[in-house]
Amino acid sequence: MFGRSPNSPAPADERVGFLTRLRSRLNRGNSWLTYDLADLFRGRAIDAAILEELETRLIGADVGVEATGRILEALRARVARAELTDVAALVHALREAITEILAPCARPLVIDRTQRPFVILVVGVNGSGKTTTIGKLARRCASEGRSVLLAAGDTFRAAAIEQLKVWAERSGAEFAAQLPGADPGAVVFDALQAARARGCEVLLADTAGRLHSQSHLMEELKKVRRVIQRVDPSAPHEVLLVLDANQGQNALAQARQFKEAVGVTGLVLTKLDGTARGGIVVAIAQQLGLPIRFLGVGEGPEDFGEFDAASFAAALVEGPGAAAAQTGRS
Repeated sequence: MFGRSPNSPAPADERVGFLTRLRSRLNRGNSWLTYDLADLFRGRAIDAAILEELETRLIGADVGVEATGRILEALRARVARAELTDVAALVHALREAITEILAPCARPLVIDRTQRPFVILVVGVNGSGKTTTIGKLARRCASEGRSVLLAAGDTFRAAAIEQLKVWAERSGAEFAAQLPGADPGAVVFDALQAARARGCEVLLADTAGRLHSQSHLMEELKKVRRVIQRVDPSAPHEVLLVLDANQGQNALAQARQFKEAVGVTGLVLTKLDGTARGGIVVAIAQQLGLPIRFLGVGEGPEDFGEFDAASFAAALVEGPGAAAAQTGRS
């Protein structure tokens, strides 16, 4: 629903195309949660050994202790009521339990047309994919006919400025930057003023990557936010945190720290094509409840799409084939 009203879904071909890439790239190989479970426990009723094996797999997939406990409690209750009589029923129930955790976080980013420009501040640690995410968001905006300005607020890495400039050229966005080493707050301040003057609908502001544990850099990020509010007290309208899914439980720590420091309002999970531990998405949803706006499963613009709880749960639990079936039902 990026740039659309809440009741206007993404085009069907766009959505299905991204979900196809998601299910083919998440859990590549034989790494989905229930791989070979039916063979291991063929013909057996659901018992403690099966649930213990499933618990081990959930923890190993970075689902986390809290979410795993919630899932297993629900499954054990259903086993006690004789609702789950075989592995197939257990797998279906597992997918439902994970979807239940994820569903409240599946909230697409909707741009408020009354805010002009709609300011999106993009934050995250080094290497998480912030600049690339900004470029892909700019392309989505452009495809919907929106005018965009990209602000090169990562002034500590000269390559980041050049990379963002390339994305601006590709997407047809306006571009605002200063010399490397310039004050990030000043860059974003000037960019916001320029976006207003040019009538741009969306301002996407990059920031320097920083570890969540670097308090002085987090303070600088707070300063950038305060500078934005001098121009528009209601901004930033979205603080988008980009997380590398390969970071596992450390991504959860990052999300918690950035949320406390700058009031994160949405998440982007990137590099899901490079990890067999996509369960970190479940852990984050369980513990923080932050809206998950987008997922990234590759470098191309088409490898970036809105988060769908049911399809993600299907891919995580049952692998590519089951996710395909889920897409057909949705």
